[in-house]
Amino acid sequence: MSRLIVISNRVSAPKGQSGAQGGLAVAFQAALREYRGIWFGWSGELTDEFTGQINFQRDQGVTTATVDLEEQDVEEYYNGYANRTLWPLFHYRIDLAEFERGFEDGYQRVNERFADTIGPLIEPDDVVWVQDYHMIPLGHELRGRGCRNRLGFFLHIPWPPRRLLSSLPNAAHLVKTLLAYDVVGFHTKEWLEAFQDYVTQDLGATLEEDGTIHLGDRSVRAVACPIGIDTKEFVEAAQSPTARLTHRRMKDSADGRDMIVGVDRLDYSKGLEERFLGYERFLVDHPEQRKEVFLLQIAPPSRGDVESYQRIRVQLERISGRINGAYADIDWVPIRYVNQGFPRHVLAGIYRAARIGLVTPLRDGMNLVAKEYVAAQDPEDPGVLILSKFAGAAEQMKDAVLVNPYSAEEMSDAIVQALAMPKEERIRRWRALMDGVEKEDVLWWRRCFTHSLMGEGQALEAETAT
Repeated sequence: MSRLIVISNRVSAPKGQSGAQGGLAVAFQAALREYRGIWFGWSGELTDEFTGQINFQRDQGVTTATVDLEEQDVEEYYNGYANRTLWPLFHYRIDLAEFERGFEDGYQRVNERFADTIGPLIEPDDVVWVQDYHMIPLGHELRGRGCRNRLGFFLHIPWPPRRLLSSLPNAAHLVKTLLAYDVVGFHTKEWLEAFQDYVTQDLGATLEEDGTIHLGDRSVRAVACPIGIDTKEFVEAAQSPTARLTHRRMKDSADGRDMIVGVDRLDYSKGLEERFLGYERFLVDHPEQRKEVFLLQIAPPSRGDVESYQRIRVQLERISGRINGAYADIDWVPIRYVNQGFPRHVLAGIYRAARIGLVTPLRDGMNLVAKEYVAAQDPEDPGVLILSKFAGAAEQMKDAVLVNPYSAEEMSDAIVQALAMPKEERIRRWRALMDGVEKEDVLWWRRCFTHSLMGEGQALEAETAT
């Protein structure tokens, strides 16, 4: 049986070192145990000079292989091209995208270094699965070094429309490198169609009905395969002693009020400013409900070295402070704004205690918080998910209350609707959402993609159709 080689920017530490694992790490580790594979990527550590020295670790049947990068690599490849060029552009924020040749050069250099390092470890029958926007050209670099293995790539963020992508210098070359893969995956049909539009209209490729793209001597299958969470694990987490204690603490601190919860990495794509303003509109339009609710916003900082992330933190502190100053009373504050992360078992208890889950990104590849919120609910008395129609998850989660996050009025109306929703409707909506979360979980996603990557396309089509 073929081995599976997973390559990503960062590698999840073995479970014994990192505690609770995220759903993506769980999926990869299950696949790697099944296919006797290796998980390769950056260690997160710096070195004075890149040597390509690999640190191997093995834990519970999973082998990880990591390398250290130079400070210049991290600044140009990671903080630069990945997070100051591609991330904002792919999230439709061309106003924040920075186009610097040094960034592009660093991005290319690190992908070449990864190819030089992992290449000798790839055996003839191995199957290689590359993850996300950090590694777009890696397949092309591996092909140039003689790799003839099955190569797959999955994008975990949106793919922008053709005209928007065309603003990226050397966009055509970057997209052509994706055609070195045998299978390219996206979360939603929208992102898939945007990719197909670019390669056919700007590159002159042809497209078959099954999604196969032909350009020159390359044939690539492009698929839509939405990621899920480890639903079984998260349901169990919501019933754990830690979650139950957290649930009780949140109910006690709410003092009979309804809690609205948002949990997001501190990022401009998450629509946190718009969320605060929509919640403020609710407070203005419905003064009689002011002391009956509060918003708990958990937003751990990220990418603190990038200026745009520093600005968003300052702006959110300003807006939350203004709202609390304008509407708070001696026994109530409208927004509890917390800049730290919490373990999954604690989050599960917080989700379960919340009457409303407010998930309103301006643009998101998926947004797994929406699925975690649903999985954590009490089936007998579930909360209501308010979800941005621009989150990738909206395509699957049509029984949420879908909103336009740019409209403060829509946000306010959705909060009113959710607070007034009868229990029967809440249960009906939750059951429909939970059916999807259970059926299309993270292991389903992994099977869908690896079946296609390993030449088992019929299995992928069968699972996708069910």
